[in-house]
Amino acid sequence: MLALATTAGAQTFDEYFEDNTLRLDYVLGGDSSAQYIQLCQLYKQPRWAGRRNRLAETYLLGNAQINVFDSESGRLIYVHTFSTLFQEWLNETEATQMKRAFEASYNIPFPKRPIDIRVTLTNNHNKICAMLTHHVDPSDILIRPIGDNGIPYKYIEKNGDVSECVDIAIVAEGYTATEMDKFYKDCQRAADAIFSHEPFKSMRNRFNVVAVGAVSNESGPSEPGKGIWHDTVLRSHYDTFYSDRYLTTSAVHKLFDLLSGVPFEHIIVLINTPRYGGGGIYNQWMCSSSDHATFKQVLVHEFGHSYAGLADEYNYGDNHVEWYPADTEPWEPNITTLKDFDKKWKDLIPPGTPIPTTTNNNQQTSRPANTQQGGTREDLNKKTQRVGVFEGAGYMARGAYRPAELCRMNVNEVEDFCPVCTRAIIGITDFYTGTVRTK
Repeated sequence: MLALATTAGAQTFDEYFEDNTLRLDYVLGGDSSAQYIQLCQLYKQPRWAGRRNRLAETYLLGNAQINVFDSESGRLIYVHTFSTLFQEWLNETEATQMKRAFEASYNIPFPKRPIDIRVTLTNNHNKICAMLTHHVDPSDILIRPIGDNGIPYKYIEKNGDVSECVDIAIVAEGYTATEMDKFYKDCQRAADAIFSHEPFKSMRNRFNVVAVGAVSNESGPSEPGKGIWHDTVLRSHYDTFYSDRYLTTSAVHKLFDLLSGVPFEHIIVLINTPRYGGGGIYNQWMCSSSDHATFKQVLVHEFGHSYAGLADEYNYGDNHVEWYPADTEPWEPNITTLKDFDKKWKDLIPPGTPIPTTTNNNQQTSRPANTQQGGTREDLNKKTQRVGVFEGAGYMARGAYRPAELCRMNVNEVEDFCPVCTRAIIGITDFYTGTVRTK
């Protein structure tokens, strides 16, 4: 095995990969002082739904990376970046008191020749805190082939072949067999919600959306705070990290089992409940309740997290944990600590705008994304489209900055993404679909 390379030039998909998927199942674990990565299982699935260009490029750093190297040459041939619920948990007090393990699954294109895979987790300072390197021979008899699992699925949006479009899978959670008609209608509502917002609206023809009708034995997610535990296919529940509105699933291996045979890149777990809740993790999944009055707003907000790596632009006041240290520029495209602001949205700021920028009323906003925000539609739009550097973002009242007073990544009452988030969504869609734009 050759030493792993750190750079790579361009190469074609067919040079190193076949049109199939290699699924990687891991367990991530540890506590706030030490973390580890362990390999569980490898699977081979038909078709590859991911990108076929810019294979060895890193568009967003994320909190974790998978780097794939050709074993013979040591050449970097594929990169996948992501974040995890595990790394989010490491910021909780519980992580200082005990060890926990979290499931993780990721897809990469199936190699034609032996490869070396390096998986790394990084901390809030963008420093590697855990690493696993393992060898994969595509002829290994213990790579389990899997295909169609019999779970019905149908397309809500079909705008092209999986090799041409971004493929989103919406998975049913907490829907019983008698509620499948409701699920498919909810999926259409979800797709319509996403594509009613720019820039998704203008790029709708670059997406496929498939609904996966996984059946649960009981209806609705578990609600531990109320003593309610339901038998659902993905064991979703509120009260994640003891936050009553944080609705997630930790059954990631099972989630990928449900998607066996379905071409997908991004996952929406649609959870059958009228109660407010959800969550989104970059390149892992997003979860959303199906029937709350703010369903549309919450779903689009959480999709901003999972699809484009957008950070929350609200804050919890001066007493919240420091997610973004001053000595590190966040990887998320829509927040900054001003450590390396030239790489962010400086080019979008009108000349003469002070940095940091004060709000129109000379006050910072400090509100979570489900609270009220007054003003007319025109007033809110002005605050959304005015680009500056406004203090208060990433849950922090001080030291972290957002690009607009208000944005879809801030409060529910604002329909629009700010110009910085809009550019980020367009950029990552171009990256996934191999689109090259000229200025």
